[in-house]
Amino acid sequence: MIKVIGVRFRTAGKIYFFDPGKLNIKRGDHVIVETARGIEYGTVVGDPREVENDKVIQPLKPVLRIATQRDDEQEAGNKLKEKEAFKICLEKIHKHGLEMKLIDAEYTFDNNKVLFYFTADGRIDFRELVKDLAAVFKTRIELRQIGVRDETKILGGIGICGRELCCHRHLSEFVPVSIKMAKEQNLSLNPTKISGVCGRLMCCLKHEEETYEELNRRLPNVGDHVTTEDGLKGEVHSVNVLRQLVKVIVEVGDEKEIQEYRVEQLRFKRRHKHNKVDLQDEELKELEKLEKEETKSKLDDN
Repeated sequence: MIKVIGVRFRTAGKIYFFDPGKLNIKRGDHVIVETARGIEYGTVVGDPREVENDKVIQPLKPVLRIATQRDDEQEAGNKLKEKEAFKICLEKIHKHGLEMKLIDAEYTFDNNKVLFYFTADGRIDFRELVKDLAAVFKTRIELRQIGVRDETKILGGIGICGRELCCHRHLSEFVPVSIKMAKEQNLSLNPTKISGVCGRLMCCLKHEEETYEELNRRLPNVGDHVTTEDGLKGEVHSVNVLRQLVKVIVEVGDEKEIQEYRVEQLRFKRRHKHNKVDLQDEELKELEKLEKEETKSKLDDN
């Protein structure tokens, strides 16, 4: 076991482990650490704890110091400089006529490098742009092309649920999402309704997937034949997954009625979940496009 603290450098960014040493560090503190990019200013996301050695990338770098008031002021100054750097880079992009969308500008804490994040449909030759920027900022320049998911994570926004986007608020890493998850949760398979602001499948489809899978295992499918506890036979009309209720078409005398039962009141033979869907050709094409983009996005992230 090894003692570590988790440090985050961006809102909802990835958490990196560092050695707290003998420093009295607690959650919420700002610290100065050395990273592959240089000296950085980060936020501690948890109290010191012990983790398995194999969960830590060696060598584990130590925390240089707890941030001082001067460090806080320098970080605040960097944030102001980033806004100015963004404007200058935007002007240079227009000057060179490059088809790229500038997303963000970021200074390393020690000002040894300025990073510019952008999106573009293909590869961009930005060598002349880098030369121009280096002449202005007199420091190392790095232009980093990112995907639409990363763009949304950086910029943030409000989802269709009315809340702040998960990726910007709390998701430190993107999780694999598939159309199957929407089917499992009986959601509309209209691409516009299951796509997020980024145009990819919504990350929140993953949040309740395990719960829905477990609840669906206990239920019959629509169209299955069941026997009720009072001996009536019928066909499943619909199911309420969360309440674990099943509406069944049963024959009472010469008439058919729809009656509701708890799943425990029914006997049935479970079949493989077939997830029948009735979609128009255009919707099928859109869903296929979404899944292809999702697969490409996973490959790009790796």
